[in-house]
Amino acid sequence: MAKRAGEKYAAILNAAVRVFSETGYHRAQVARIAKEAGVADGTVYLYFKNKEDILISLFQEKMGEFIARIENEISSVDSAPEKLFRIIQSHFTLLGENPAMARVTQIELRQADVKIAEGIHQSLKQYFRLIESIISEGQFRGELKPNLDVKLMRKMIFGTMDEVVTSWVMSKRQVELKSLSEQVFLLLSEGIISKK
Repeated sequence: MAKRAGEKYAAILNAAVRVFSETGYHRAQVARIAKEAGVADGTVYLYFKNKEDILISLFQEKMGEFIARIENEISSVDSAPEKLFRIIQSHFTLLGENPAMARVTQIELRQADVKIAEGIHQSLKQYFRLIESIISEGQFRGELKPNLDVKLMRKMIFGTMDEVVTSWVMSKRQVELKSLSEQVFLLLSEGIISKK
């Protein structure tokens, strides 16, 4: 298997986003992904075992890029509430700027089989740990309520973001997703920010 990097690898992943978004994962064909990427069918198999491997790799790559972007975004921020706001804003901005990727993450990944779900969950764990570390830091510094369970708060934050994006995709993107960041943060922060 070829090294998972380079222009062809990236072209295949980007083509897969478009094809999965347009046709759905189950109806997507590797030949169509290859055509969209401008490569031969066999070239796809130099990088990926099958369509399932493309979907898992796609999510892992995009999630890795997303986490790096968020870590960069919050690196200069001190307060945990502000970091959480930046996560919400980045989450909505990234998916709002790429509706095809939003459709893949919110619709197609959820219809995949157990093996795909397991591969995707592994990538999500890093995102979950980042959110949990910010919550723990905020509790330690007295910025967030200390009596609330960290994992439960993370589930509430991620679950809310996830539902907002899914609703946005299903409503055919009638509003700018990023514009919802502040409202979502205010809703969540009322329950978790410590009132000093």
